[in-house]
This record gives sequence, structure tokens and C-alpha cells, in this order.
Amino acid sequence: MAKTPAVVRAERRLYDGAPPVIPHQPLGAACIACHDGDGLAVPDLGYAPPMPHAATAGMSALSHCQQCHVFQRTGERFRDNSFAGLRQDLRRGRRLYGGAPPVMPHPVFMRENCTACHAGPAAREEIRTSHPERRNCRQCHLEERLSGGFQRP
Repeated sequence: MAKTPAVVRAERRLYDGAPPVIPHQPLGAACIACHDGDGLAVPDLGYAPPMPHAATAGMSALSHCQQCHVFQRTGERFRDNSFAGLRQDLRRGRRLYGGAPPVMPHPVFMRENCTACHAGPAAREEIRTSHPERRNCRQCHLEERLSGGFQRP
């Protein structure tokens, strides 16, 4: 089963860091039925990635996903506006020095479950971790701040 290319996934967000739209029609089940801790291959739809928010304070498997994520009903904007968000940065993560682990090119908040994107059947090969058994990602990988500095855990 083919995975959605990174460029297409980036287009599902209004701006970098915005919640992606739900790229399928309502399926009549709770989101967590497919977007559980491991993700799921769904015939005729693709891979349902795991929910990355389970460790976010105030969020859980019972959270109301549609408070932030909406079904994409049309390719048109609801209302014209002049907002211009930042494009998603799809480059490889920088390193503090040669041989250092890559830094995270995105914030951790709302993305505390690193394996939701970087391991399992839904993970794209270009960002798949070679060591999913190591569960404390922030022990080695630092979060890059927008200012260009690094935030230590």
C-alpha cells in the first residue's frame, strides 16, 4: 500500500504547524478506531497514522478530534483572506555538530508521540527511525526553535 507523499501531506495544512484536514469522508467510527497507538493499514484508503497527541496534557483517546481537524469537503477556501502561513519545512534536520543526532525541525507540543510519525507502518521512509525501541527521543534529539537556537529538554 503506497504512502502519501510528504508534499501532499504538507498541503493538508493551512500553514506549518496547523492541524491537517481529515483527507477522507466520515467513516462512522471513532477516530481512535484507526488512529490508535500503532496506526492501521486501511484497505482502499491507505495508512491511518497513530494519534500523536496521547501524551499531550489535556488530550486523550477520547478527545474531540474535530475541534481541530475538519473533513475536507472542497478544495476552496471558506472565506478569502490575506493570511499567508509559513510553508512546511521538508528539509532534513540540522545537526549541532558533525555526528550529532539530527535536531527536531518542529515543536514537540501536540507531537509528543514521536513514533506516530517516525515508526510503524504509516511512517514515511525518509523520516523513519532506525531505532524505534528507544522510547526517550528527546534524550538525544533537541527541539529547534524558530529563532534558530536549540531548546534542551
